[in-house]
Amino acid sequence: MEYTLVFLPLLGSIISGFFGRYIGDRNSEIITSLFVSISAALSLIIFYQVIVNNYENNLIIATWMNSGSLDVNWSIKVDTLSSVMLVVVCLVSSIVHIYSIGYMSHDPHKTRFMAYLSLFTFAMLMLVTSDNFLQLFFGWEGVGLCSYFLIGFWFKKDSANAAAIKAFIVNRVGDFGFALGIFLIFYVFGTVNYDEVFSQIPQSINKEISFLGMNLKVVDLICILLFIGAMGKSAQFLLHTWLPDAMEGPTPVSALIHAATMVTAGVFLVVRCSPIFEYSQIALNIICVVGMTTAFFAATVALVQNDIKKIIAYSTCSQLGYMFFAAGVGAYNVAMFHLFTHAFFKALLFLGSGSVIHAFKDEQNINHMGGVWKKLPYTWILMIIGTLALTGFPFLSGYYSKDAIIEFAYLKNSTIGFYAVFIGILTAILTSIYSWRLFFKTFHGKYSNEKINIENIHESPMIMLAPLILLAIGAIGSGYLFKDLFIGHESSSEFWRNSILFLNPIINDHPPIWIILLTPLLIMISIPISYYLFLKDKKILTKFVRSHKQVYEFLLNKWYFDELYDLIFVKPLKRLGLIFWKNGDIKTIDQFGPDGFAKLVKFFSNKAVQFQNGYIYHYAFVMLVGFSILLTYLILI
Repeated sequence: MEYTLVFLPLLGSIISGFFGRYIGDRNSEIITSLFVSISAALSLIIFYQVIVNNYENNLIIATWMNSGSLDVNWSIKVDTLSSVMLVVVCLVSSIVHIYSIGYMSHDPHKTRFMAYLSLFTFAMLMLVTSDNFLQLFFGWEGVGLCSYFLIGFWFKKDSANAAAIKAFIVNRVGDFGFALGIFLIFYVFGTVNYDEVFSQIPQSINKEISFLGMNLKVVDLICILLFIGAMGKSAQFLLHTWLPDAMEGPTPVSALIHAATMVTAGVFLVVRCSPIFEYSQIALNIICVVGMTTAFFAATVALVQNDIKKIIAYSTCSQLGYMFFAAGVGAYNVAMFHLFTHAFFKALLFLGSGSVIHAFKDEQNINHMGGVWKKLPYTWILMIIGTLALTGFPFLSGYYSKDAIIEFAYLKNSTIGFYAVFIGILTAILTSIYSWRLFFKTFHGKYSNEKINIENIHESPMIMLAPLILLAIGAIGSGYLFKDLFIGHESSSEFWRNSILFLNPIINDHPPIWIILLTPLLIMISIPISYYLFLKDKKILTKFVRSHKQVYEFLLNKWYFDELYDLIFVKPLKRLGLIFWKNGDIKTIDQFGPDGFAKLVKFFSNKAVQFQNGYIYHYAFVMLVGFSILLTYLILI
């Protein structure tokens, strides 16, 4: 069953990619969607077995590498943590595949697109089922490569190519740290297998190593390097710049990358390596601070963006920050719970925005929408559900997971925990405001698109709406159904078993009632406030923007990170590259290499041509000289 689950998406990718032109677009779409859907069904079966029968397994496919002490297998590891990720990845991927049939119906390269989606799914499955760091890195890089293909799928657009390259390069920065972490693990422990490494950690907590002129604890350095990798993949603060630009890809790609797969890989890495991070308080504090900063930063930027997909992308970035600061306070189970619920409502919002974009003929600016809720009634209802779940409205999925993060941070009873509570509540309010801003400006108010007649706006076909309905069910019920299993005080430890290490017992205390009620209350209050500001009386916001223009420009330009990186890294490296190109490549390598050799050959050939003048005595003279040289050579030897 495990083999089928993992390799069916790969098989679908091969069939669609290599034989799509022979079997046709429709058959390619059916095969890839069917194979991933079967994997999704199998993931649910495995998840059920894990819950009911405490099922665990580690299937060795083959010996991948065996050199000296390095012994690496290609395996499929099934435990609680991987089973949760299997459900998330396969369910969302199958829904995205089905949705893509309708969304990409007019694209001439559908077979290639479906092949990329399935290959991406396979790479993600390899990542989450790994039992060693090398296989994890293989899936990690596979996901990165596929994201490059998918973001730049519309390669005739310069902006799509630039976004794909940016995502690839920024992720390489994080991956460099991740690779160093894996090298250090092998250097210290002589193995890259999870179980062998984790078992040696308690005996190595006092080991030190010299790094960049500093003596650091090995465990601290390993954790920091691994987290740098997680920062890149999960678009955390400082390595976040690629995520909004990745919206240049088709909307199904945005849902797949930003809801449940690629960006959650960093969270999965930290949780999987909890047996290491639990012994490094420094690393956990760094994770917590970076997570909090990311959550707040992304929420502030989302407040002023006008691109519907970029707003949701920054929302993803912010919610990932929540997951990381949950892990930073030791609540790994809560981080996974939010990852689980987030997959449903965020995929719902992305695919819902795709339905809106489809109706508006690829228009993405929310300022050019409005007044279409009667034209898109089903999309309107589904977007309401997604928005309520994202904001943490009571009794929807986001309410249970997001509030749990804030509550566990409070129960940490530390300075950093209380700081996390403050940032978490503040970010929750900002999340509610920018989410309802998107909703009201998209569906309500005055219709403001001059290019498209409102009468031409129509609802998406059922092939696109059906996946949204499934995600809406998950967005409504996943929090309530699984809260006791994931974060219940009594059942949680039993559920997660050995897949997550808690050095300290899971906190059984209850936070004060004001902590429990404050966030939902503020979120509910923010709804009428948002309605008033964005629909009823827009002049208030206009006046505020005019009087705080610098703040508005600061947020609109995303804290000027792109400009800063362009100044510090891009332009100097470009100038350096031009210097090496002109002086090193053209004036040195080319001049004395291929170009120089070509000139030399041309020179001698021109001289040789001069002998081809038709005079026999010239030819006889050359033959005489040649014969003399040959005779002299023979005499001398």
